[in-house]
Amino acid sequence: MSVRSGIGYDSHRLEAGRRLILGGVELEGETGLAGHSDADVLAHAVIDALLGAAGLGDIGMHFPDSDERWRDADSIDLLRAVAALVREHGFAVVNVDATLALEAPKLGGARERMRARLAEALGVEESAVNVKATTGEGIGFVGRREGIAALAIATLDG
Repeated sequence: MSVRSGIGYDSHRLEAGRRLILGGVELEGETGLAGHSDADVLAHAVIDALLGAAGLGDIGMHFPDSDERWRDADSIDLLRAVAALVREHGFAVVNVDATLALEAPKLGGARERMRARLAEALGVEESAVNVKATTGEGIGFVGRREGIAALAIATLDG
C-alpha cells in the first residue's frame, strides 16, 4: 500500500459577462472567470492535486488550452475523467481538501453544493471532500477583486 499526496493550484482573472462556476456550482454575479474551459479554478486545482499525487503530470498536459475540444468544457466532466484515470493507475481517492481565495461572492450554502459535486465526480463520500474559503484581505490580485484562486491537496492510496 502506498499513500501519496499531491498539491494543485489554479487562478483565473475575473471578466464581465462570464459565468462564475466554482466546484461545479454556478454562482450569481456580474463577473465570472476567464478561461478556455468554464474556468472553474476549484475543480482545476483538485484535478492538478490528483494528477500530482498519481505522478500523471498536470491539467495542461491532459486538457491543453490549445485544443478546441476543451473550449468551454465543463470542469466537473474533466474531474470525472481524471478520477477515472487515477483509478486506472491503481489509486483510490482518500480525501481532498481545498481552499478558495476570493473576495466575493460569499459562498454560504454553495460550499456544501460544491462539496457534493466534487465528491460525486471523484466517486467518494462527501465526508472525504472539504471546501474552505478565505479572502485576500484587500491585497494581491484576489484582494483587488481581479481574480479568484484555489489551492487543493489530494491524498491517494494505491
